[in-house]
Amino acid sequence: MNSTMRVALLFVLILAGGALVNSWAYLGEKPVQRKALKEFPEEIGTWHKSGNDQILDDATLKVLRASDYLIRDFRTSQGQIANFYVGYYATQGDGSSYHSPLNCLPGSGWILSEPGRATFTAADGRDVTVNKYVIQNGDYKSLMLYWYQGRGRAVASEYWGKIYTVIDSVKLRRSDGAMVRVTVPISGSEADALRSATDLAAGATKALPEFVPN
Repeated sequence: MNSTMRVALLFVLILAGGALVNSWAYLGEKPVQRKALKEFPEEIGTWHKSGNDQILDDATLKVLRASDYLIRDFRTSQGQIANFYVGYYATQGDGSSYHSPLNCLPGSGWILSEPGRATFTAADGRDVTVNKYVIQNGDYKSLMLYWYQGRGRAVASEYWGKIYTVIDSVKLRRSDGAMVRVTVPISGSEADALRSATDLAAGATKALPEFVPN
């Protein structure tokens, strides 16, 4: 292929790419059907809703920029308690995006330690790997799991979460997704807290696709 043909081919590819980008911009993101997070099940396996769902103040919501969210305590009949959070974004094309706990919690006085990963088996049989931290604020110490979910994926890495968002924006015309977090107080051993956290996380994966679409 001579230089003239290469230049011509490059020109055609640039025009085609520009037309494709313009068509995506014109069409917008593909709408998805989902339930509001306030309808999330109040029972997940052995876990039951405890108290009222928490409501964020306007200043926090302005920073969070989530389309929908849920902050709910769950409790087992044995008295184990856990906090469950989902922050859903209908689109990330307008500058709004997941808020990593690594950025939010330290500013609220929390100390994060013992970073690592944990794995549990989701309701569909897949192994899901998530982030794991011990967090502490004063005498209050908890074990935290979190991951990024949406468009059929559950990933631990924020980096890969953003890459998949770009890919799916092109392939699927979708950038919707959520950050999911489970926090369990450490009253005994960290191993016990981890078992409780992964149990709730695994149970939640059965219902999540209705609220964070695949």
